[in-house]
Amino acid sequence: MTNQQELELPYWLVIHRMRGIGPRRFAALLQQESSLSNCFNDRTPTRDFKQWCQQVGVPDALPDWEGVAKDLAWAQSADCKILTWDSLDYPRQLKESAGCPPVLFVKGKAQTLHLPQLALVGSRQPTAQGQSNAHHFAFELAKQGFTITSGLALGIDCASHEGALAADGLTIAVLGNGLDRVYPAKHHALAHRICEQGALVSEFPLGTQPRAEHFPQRNRIISGLSLGIVVIESALKSGSLITANYALEQGREVYALPGSIHNPLAKGCHQLIRQGAKCVDSVEHILEELPLGIKREQAPPRQILQQDLSLQEPLLAHIGMTVTPIDLMIDKSGLTAETVSSMLLELELQGVVASVPGGYIQVARGGKA
Repeated sequence: MTNQQELELPYWLVIHRMRGIGPRRFAALLQQESSLSNCFNDRTPTRDFKQWCQQVGVPDALPDWEGVAKDLAWAQSADCKILTWDSLDYPRQLKESAGCPPVLFVKGKAQTLHLPQLALVGSRQPTAQGQSNAHHFAFELAKQGFTITSGLALGIDCASHEGALAADGLTIAVLGNGLDRVYPAKHHALAHRICEQGALVSEFPLGTQPRAEHFPQRNRIISGLSLGIVVIESALKSGSLITANYALEQGREVYALPGSIHNPLAKGCHQLIRQGAKCVDSVEHILEELPLGIKREQAPPRQILQQDLSLQEPLLAHIGMTVTPIDLMIDKSGLTAETVSSMLLELELQGVVASVPGGYIQVARGGKA
């Protein structure tokens, strides 16, 4: 993050916290203002900004600076990051989808957001077979090198995260609340493991409680991050179908597992299949449908990452024992932002570099910082 971005971040956060300013209005404001700090005189909203809020139908422009202070304090932890649209770390796959959030809160390994992902979603109260299917598909897809993305909910989400972790793979959980708490609370230990082998993600600021209306918003991030989604057991009216609809709107692949005609949790999948989703009953069916050029070696990501450190040497040459910002690495190495993020993830998993506030430092090979 550049110095200018650091100076602007509090204004992104305070506007993101204002009720009624979503992605569309946020984008409109950015077109009008070259710098969001122009919307404030010190910490007081300017008259022009208040007028703009009235014109677009924002109920009030009351800034929550106390909340912003909590967000910024949270981001001081080495494994916590706040990403905005103008950040090089913001995942390109998500940014290219309509309605992507202007601010993302990430806890864990933010670089995993740039890796090829497949989303697995389904019922919170699945059958034993559905839960087994979720675990199996996640395990096998993770072995193929795909990051498994889901929502940390009970049922299929939980089984999907567990399957990826069992394969020593990477997994991402998108939450419908602030990252200062885990919901459901019984998944606190699972969330901790996900942070170690992936990331927790939310668009909601610190202190945001889980609410029913937040989960459809969360679902569009799950599909937006992913190359495609796999629906495993879903009723006709469910969040999984909402996610599938988002995926279709975002141009993502949609796969559905068929089930018994007597199982109510198969009816949503059958409806998706009738509407054109790919009917799959094996991991191979998903792999053969994916676009060429994104399939990776059939080995757990940690094994892939340990194969050849020399591939990362061009980047390592520009990371020292003092903090090196990611944008500086990109400038000096000549590599793309996506390549740098992928390499940093590999180096971090191998214990060669460490993520710290403001960037990365190189550590002793196999040792500690």
